[in-house]
Amino acid sequence: MYTVQMEQECGCFKKSEYSNNNTFKTQQDAYNYANIVVELMNEEFCSKHTFYSEPAEDNIFVIRVAINTTAVSGCSTGVSCDVGCSSTDDWSLESTDSATVENCGTGCGCS
Repeated sequence: MYTVQMEQECGCFKKSEYSNNNTFKTQQDAYNYANIVVELMNEEFCSKHTFYSEPAEDNIFVIRVAINTTAVSGCSTGVSCDVGCSSTDDWSLESTDSATVENCGTGCGCS
């Protein structure tokens, strides 16, 4: 038997119809289920976390949880507004022109 296991159950997972520790007869079924659930959770949940699956020992696939830096920073680039909008570093890809600082292109709405 193969098991798909959530590493940590976030609030969205607890409120969802998904369950933890699902068992399957074949490795392929467990692998497919883990990847499908990960994709659905990344699309349906609040986006504060990012989910990914990976094989573990003893016939287990683990769905792991990571903080979604894009959701935390509020910018679509994952760069905080302090860096993205007002940076004067030569290497910055963000615009520092005063005419464009209000909408710096990061999608964060900083001013």
